[in-house]
Amino acid sequence: MAETTSQGPELLLDTCVYIDALEDRIPQSVVHLLERRLSNHSGVALAELTHLFGRLDPWHSRTATVLAEIADTIADIPEHRLNAPSIGVLGDAGILAGIIARLSDVDTAREQALLNDAILYLQAVENGHMVLTRNIQEFDYFDQLLPCNGVLFYSRHNVTRQG
Repeated sequence: MAETTSQGPELLLDTCVYIDALEDRIPQSVVHLLERRLSNHSGVALAELTHLFGRLDPWHSRTATVLAEIADTIADIPEHRLNAPSIGVLGDAGILAGIIARLSDVDTAREQALLNDAILYLQAVENGHMVLTRNIQEFDYFDQLLPCNGVLFYSRHNVTRQG
């Protein structure tokens, strides 16, 4: 499939985009956006998706199906569009996530997810991409502290599941 472009910066997809697509809970407007913009993928989202291969109960009746769908999604990611965050991004993200955790009194159990999101945000900033996410809480904090118009938010409200 040939890459297409439309007006606006390239996207860097947050993990929730993959999950919403797999669950058929992604708004049609986001589907159209993904068809028109170049999408980039982060090693952070890849790690969050592959985490499920170890996390999900292998004896649960749906696990094999879910993991097959995730494997297919990962296999569809073009290698040249999958990138790892730089060392500078990793260091700066630790500081950014720590500031947000302290100022917003984040639950300790959420700190790793906050760090992952900070890495994704700064990776997008460094590469001139825009993060596509429905995670308003954390990414809004990042954009307030380091404003760069680097986030595009969407909502699943009024989304009807297909099929």
